[in-house]
Amino acid sequence: MLTRWITLFLILLLPTLVQAQEDRLVRLAAPQALQQSGLLKHILPRFSLKTQVKVQTVAPGDPADMALGDSGRPLFEGAGQVWHMQVLSEGHKATQRFADWLTSEVGRNTVTSFAPDGAQLFTLPQPKAVEAVQVAMDGDADLGLKSSRVKCGRCHVVRPEDRFNSIGSTPSFMVLRAFPDWADRFEAFYVLNPHPSFTLITDVSAPFPEDRPSPIHPIEMTLDEVEAILAYVQGLPAADLGAPIQSQ
Repeated sequence: MLTRWITLFLILLLPTLVQAQEDRLVRLAAPQALQQSGLLKHILPRFSLKTQVKVQTVAPGDPADMALGDSGRPLFEGAGQVWHMQVLSEGHKATQRFADWLTSEVGRNTVTSFAPDGAQLFTLPQPKAVEAVQVAMDGDADLGLKSSRVKCGRCHVVRPEDRFNSIGSTPSFMVLRAFPDWADRFEAFYVLNPHPSFTLITDVSAPFPEDRPSPIHPIEMTLDEVEAILAYVQGLPAADLGAPIQSQ
C-alpha cells in the first residue's frame, strides 16, 4: 500500500518537476563559428553559476528560446561579425533573465574578458559614424520674408531691425534660429501649439470644427510659403542665448 501511494505521489509530482526544469532551461541557437570560438564555454557556466539557469546550445533552425546571429539587438563584435540577440520565447522567465544578463554590465564584461592566451577576441559593438547632412532650403527667401511679416509678424519679431516691436512671451525668429532643431520647428510649426487653433495650410489642414472656430482671424498659408519661410530663416543670424545656466 505504501509503495502504491509513493508511486501515485511521484506520478502527480512528475509534471511539476518537469515544468520546473523547463523553467530553468534556455535553448540557445548559435552558429558553429561562435561555438567554436570558445566564447560560449566561457560565459555560459558563469551565468548558470549565478542564476541556476542552464543554457543549452542548439544549431540554428532547431527549436530555441534565443538565437545569436545577424538579427535582433547587437550584443558584441568578434569572430568576423557583430553578433545580435533575438529572443524567440517571449514571456519565458529564464530566457528573459539570460537576455537581461547579456545586456547588463556584468554580462558585457564577461564577454569582453574572454581572452585566451591573453588576446581579447570580442568587444562591444562600435557605433557607426553618423555623417552630417547639410539640408538645402530651396524655397524663395524673399517670399519667406514677405509671408513672415504678414502672417507671423503679429506675434513674432521676424527681422532683427524689428526686435523692439514684439510680444514679450513670444520668441523672435532669431531666437528660434538659435535652437538646434529650428528647421523642424519651422517646418511643422502648424501642428505645434498654439498654431493649430488658428492656422490653416492649404491641402493639409482640416477645416476648423463648427463648434471650435479660430479664436482670431485665421492664418492661411501654402506649403510653398512654409518652404519660403524656412529658406528665409536659414539666412537669419541666430540670437546669442548666452551660456547654459549652471546650478550647484
